Amino acid sequence: MEPLTLEKLFEILAEKQGSDLHLQAGSAPSIRLKGELIRLTEFDKLNPKLLKDIIYATLSENDIAQFEKDGNLDTAVSLQNIGRFRVNIFLQRGTIALVGRRIATTIPDFTTLNLPPSIETITTFTDGLVLVTGPTGSGKSSTLAAIVNHLNKLRKAHILSIEDPIEYLYRNDQAIINQREVGIDVKTFNDALRYAVRQDPDIILIGEMRDKETVEFALQAAETGHLVFGTLHSSSVTNTIGRILNFFPEKMHLQVRKNLAAHIRTIISQMLLPSSKEAIPVVPICEILFRTPTVIRLILEGGDAKLLKALKAGKSEGMQDFEQALIQRVHEGFITEETAFRYADNPHSLEMKLKGIYLNEEEGGLIG
Repeated sequence: MEPLTLEKLFEILAEKQGSDLHLQAGSAPSIRLKGELIRLTEFDKLNPKLLKDIIYATLSENDIAQFEKDGNLDTAVSLQNIGRFRVNIFLQRGTIALVGRRIATTIPDFTTLNLPPSIETITTFTDGLVLVTGPTGSGKSSTLAAIVNHLNKLRKAHILSIEDPIEYLYRNDQAIINQREVGIDVKTFNDALRYAVRQDPDIILIGEMRDKETVEFALQAAETGHLVFGTLHSSSVTNTIGRILNFFPEKMHLQVRKNLAAHIRTIISQMLLPSSKEAIPVVPICEILFRTPTVIRLILEGGDAKLLKALKAGKSEGMQDFEQALIQRVHEGFITEETAFRYADNPHSLEMKLKGIYLNEEEGGLIG
């Protein structure tokens, strides 16, 4: 039997169309298929030494040194004829572990990802801040890649991305795209931000809004006429505002709200649900907010909890909340009602609406 390698495991992940590979000492390798973790029972449980050897064989000397210093490493692995993988290596219970995510070899488009049509509106913006949020594994990077590559086909512009690590590799079309990978092309994320405005960008992609400095940079860049994209770990549009404010001391919250109200263009919060269609493993469920006079007022006044009503009322402007998105996906045949109920915040409300019964919250009566 040929020796077990990380390349072999990634090859299996790609063949089975899985999304993630999980390696842990004391367990057989596992892959995620349609949202569920499946053990590869054809392999024995991995002992700590074998697992370390398998992982280290794929890393550069610099990667190994960084991992041994920090106990954590984010990197990307490209394997010829297999694909590209985003990899996180970490310690758990004193032993090495790995989670690798398969990245599509071609940049997906809106249709391939089954994104709501209103997201394409974002490609008409020339300035402002666009945030794509959600938990790890919710498809944020793919959604951003589709938007950026669409802009690449449309505009004679300079697109600058700052990533840790680079996931999708773009080729210049109408635009010029420069991708800077932290740790390889620039020493730190903050260094990359500091130099960014000197590199004459029209569009800036920030891999992750990770701290106060990143948010300040994004808002300042939007204020000076750039179109800025970023991702954030938050579970909903409403939570996104609070998540941003948490980066700042309370005395700055009013000013941050003013800046957000002035420059936020769109917030997309999304999650991936298992699809009921055989050829589609997962489908995105998106909550979408666009800046409107009502949204601006609510952000300024601290009415974050009322943003949900603004989403529900903004359907004609391309907005939707998670419940509306679940209903739409059921009607389209992408997910089953059972799946929708499992992920709904209010299954009873969802059940009523799937039956065509809507409550008018303002008037307290039945409509529709």
